[in-house]
Amino acid sequence: MIEIFHPALILLLGAAVVPFLPQKVRGPVMLLLPVIGLSQLWAVEIGNHGLFTAFGHELVTFRVDRLARVFGIVFHIAAFIGILYALHVRDTIQQVSALVYAGAAVGALLAGDLITLFIWWELTAIASVFLILARRTEYARKVAIRYLIIQVGSGVILLAGIAVRVAETGSIAFNHIGLDSPGGLLILIAFGIKCAFPMLHSWLQDAYPAATVTGTVILSAFTTKLAVYTLARGFAGTEILIYIGAVMTAFPIFFAVIENDLRKVLAYSLNNQLGFMVVGVGVGTELALNGTAAHAFVHIIYKALLFMSMGAVLHRVGTIKASELGGLYKSMPATAIFCIIGSMSISAFPLFSGFVAKSMIMSGAAEAGYWGVSLILLFASAGVLDHSGIKVPYFSFFAHDSGIRCKEAPWNMLVAMFIAAFLCIFIGVFPGTLYSLLPYTVDYHPYTGAHIITQLQLLLFSMLAFVFLVRIGRYPPEIPSLNLDSDWLYRRLGPALVTRFSKAIDDGWGLLMGACGGIVSGAIARGYRLGQSTGPVSRTWRSASSITAILLLLALIGFSHYVSR
Repeated sequence: MIEIFHPALILLLGAAVVPFLPQKVRGPVMLLLPVIGLSQLWAVEIGNHGLFTAFGHELVTFRVDRLARVFGIVFHIAAFIGILYALHVRDTIQQVSALVYAGAAVGALLAGDLITLFIWWELTAIASVFLILARRTEYARKVAIRYLIIQVGSGVILLAGIAVRVAETGSIAFNHIGLDSPGGLLILIAFGIKCAFPMLHSWLQDAYPAATVTGTVILSAFTTKLAVYTLARGFAGTEILIYIGAVMTAFPIFFAVIENDLRKVLAYSLNNQLGFMVVGVGVGTELALNGTAAHAFVHIIYKALLFMSMGAVLHRVGTIKASELGGLYKSMPATAIFCIIGSMSISAFPLFSGFVAKSMIMSGAAEAGYWGVSLILLFASAGVLDHSGIKVPYFSFFAHDSGIRCKEAPWNMLVAMFIAAFLCIFIGVFPGTLYSLLPYTVDYHPYTGAHIITQLQLLLFSMLAFVFLVRIGRYPPEIPSLNLDSDWLYRRLGPALVTRFSKAIDDGWGLLMGACGGIVSGAIARGYRLGQSTGPVSRTWRSASSITAILLLLALIGFSHYVSR
């Protein structure tokens, strides 16, 4: 039984039961579900389970190996922290959709074939959209529609890629795929959409800040990291991913610096951190892939911590605009401390989790000879300190005093943030615990003198640059604004082109109808004149004219009959 009981089913069955439970019981039961799921995942032996035949192919619905296990562990941890953070929520829609979403993500992780992956892939899209709709505003509804179109579109492309690949190879096994065929390219595009590749990324910054306070925390954990896992599973060592990832690390920095919505700033930094993981997948060495898995693990935790701290601010204050915040450390000191711990983790300060994970990817890229990419990653590391390490805590809790006074975050939010903060520090101090879970044997020591000094120099330089720019008034001011990047193509340019094209079609149709109407009206008028008493049809014809007309008509009929024989 232990082999056939899928951890994802624990979360899904829980989601089916939760709506019928009293509110007092519902919270503890929801907290227990990821604990049971994690215990089940840990107990199952490495190998393929849940084998059966369908659609003429053998499905592997439950595959456990070291790569899937490390992602599965952190997914269950994230589910537990997210549920605890949302314990005060009484919205059944959010509760059920969060459990289904987490369960579908775990199911996709453990899929050993492409058909099973596709089913779970689509379920993550359908379940997660309710975390946006649950905010119950007109803007959230529009964002949810855009989000669902893009997510389902990723599934359609994935299904097309699977069909082409099956036609090419006859196999649905989800192992290394590569770009040797059109099917592999389609599958890569589908994965790239959910991983927020450049020009395919704007759904992330559009959707995550539009979700509910707790929904954003849940969303930040699963979709994009599931995409990273699928890339590591199917496209490790694909060189083009190195350059795609390098671009991903760099361009969000510029948008994050000018963004006023602090949850959107964190969404841009999420995109930046995904770039490091994609680079690791592209390099494809054991060190780089270990770095990708480790970075995904710690990133899920510290990014959740940052989103939780900003969610607590939004919950108490009602706004998350940097231009409207400041001085909140007086009212929410614990939340401010947890936010700083998350910021230090994402900035890779020594003794924090980001330091022991991100450096593995950078070292892997350097050892593989990608020195130019290593410099871009170095620049991106400095950039993330600016917008997530400094900007988010500075403008929300310090900077100028906005005069806002409020209560500290609810107890369950504080406990959830405490657990995430503890893990950020514990992993940073004792990295061997994380390293023991990684896919390959780890022979890497982050706390070398050169690494510590180099990282501290980078961080101190970035902090000095921030302080200098703020002092001289050159740092981009926090002003109410709406910034568009690649989504301008379909939120501004696309509708404008459609409007102009529709107008051109309407104008052309009007001209055509006008011309046709004139021709028809003229023909009717001529016919009317022919039928009048003075017209040629109504007037009396002479006998010779009538006979001539009849003979011509008979000749025409005879000729037509002769030609048709």
